[in-house]
Amino acid sequence: MEKHSFVGKNLEEAIKEAEISLQETRDNLIITEKEVKAGLFKSKKTEIEVIEKREVVKYIKNYISTLVKDLGFSANIELKNGEVPTYIIYSNNDSLLIGKNGKNLQALSKIISQVILKEIGQSFKFLIDVNEYKEKHQKSLEIMAKKIAREVQKTKVEAKLDSLNSYERRIIHNTLSNNKYVYTESIGEEPNRYLMIKPKEE
Repeated sequence: MEKHSFVGKNLEEAIKEAEISLQETRDNLIITEKEVKAGLFKSKKTEIEVIEKREVVKYIKNYISTLVKDLGFSANIELKNGEVPTYIIYSNNDSLLIGKNGKNLQALSKIISQVILKEIGQSFKFLIDVNEYKEKHQKSLEIMAKKIAREVQKTKVEAKLDSLNSYERRIIHNTLSNNKYVYTESIGEEPNRYLMIKPKEE
């Protein structure tokens, strides 16, 4: 992953230099400002370190490929470019790579997030999935949430949902956020935090 340095009289000028040199817009650049001390008779200047986002996207794909191979899996990785880059892994043992309740997949994402944070000095949004597990899992959670919401609406008895991680709770919150008859509430502290689906008062 190549890092470029640019210097300007101020931050804006340095960024403009980067845009012209790399032929990229600011939105496609990761910019870190460095402090440049001025000499005795020279005015202070601004130095920036710049990484192109497409370089980071490519780096993540290569890193996933190497890591998965080192773990003993044979895999292909498909990159879906969008607002958030998504890497879908198709392996010779998807269930083991996913782990129970997606824990291995979650750990894999966390490791790579830490590597990228160390490399570029800031967080970078991306998603890793195995054989579209997350997409299928999200749909099943949405179906479950709507089914329980109908029961809560009908019986007026609140429902407690255990064993959900923060990602799963967020899916259920979002699914029922506009429901006219029920609302969701997270209770407790991690790792014992759980979700309640409660009837709205009429």
